[in-house]
Amino acid sequence: MKILSMLFYFFAHHGAWSFLVLLLFGMGMSVWRNSLFYVIFCFILAIANVFTGQFVNAVFLAHYGETGSAVITMAEETSSTLNESPIWDYDVVVKTADGRDVVTDFSTTSASIYPIRNEILIPPKGERFVVKYIKGFEQNIAIMADESPYGIKKIIYENLKPLEKARGMYNASPNNKSFRQEYINALREYIQNPENAGDTLNINASKAILKDLTNPS
Repeated sequence: MKILSMLFYFFAHHGAWSFLVLLLFGMGMSVWRNSLFYVIFCFILAIANVFTGQFVNAVFLAHYGETGSAVITMAEETSSTLNESPIWDYDVVVKTADGRDVVTDFSTTSASIYPIRNEILIPPKGERFVVKYIKGFEQNIAIMADESPYGIKKIIYENLKPLEKARGMYNASPNNKSFRQEYINALREYIQNPENAGDTLNINASKAILKDLTNPS
């Protein structure tokens, strides 16, 4: 597992070098085996790795890694951009399960975040978050977003949107039975959703509102 972790780390954090290594490997195999298949296959693999290397690494670590925690100690904006947004470099200190501190780093483009989503959600500087790593090569980490405080806050924020929409419609026309029922359903769904268990303030408020709506005096 340690060797695999080192390999996936290299592919995720060094896209340009990975491209060159895979291409040279494919060329060597093609010469040795007298077949163009290997160079074509490795070229396709090298292109794919540029865009998916960190995702593959995240899945590997999430399934086979040990749980630890980490804190971003330094965040520095670079001159490079991704989708017209600046790329940042991050210095990180990992706290392993056995209490050791390990210094590592990642960037906006190399961060391995699990679950895989179409967005790059980096933890705030100074806030501890959950990671997974392979023992023996703790520099390679996957950020476990949904298990970390910043990720949980994001989930709760997204789950509040349907409730806020239903509340707005009800407040606009309290006598509309359809709006009232939609608001009741949204309240129940938010209260019962286990993802919102930590949001006691909104859950208690929602329970009180639901009681008033379903048991009018």
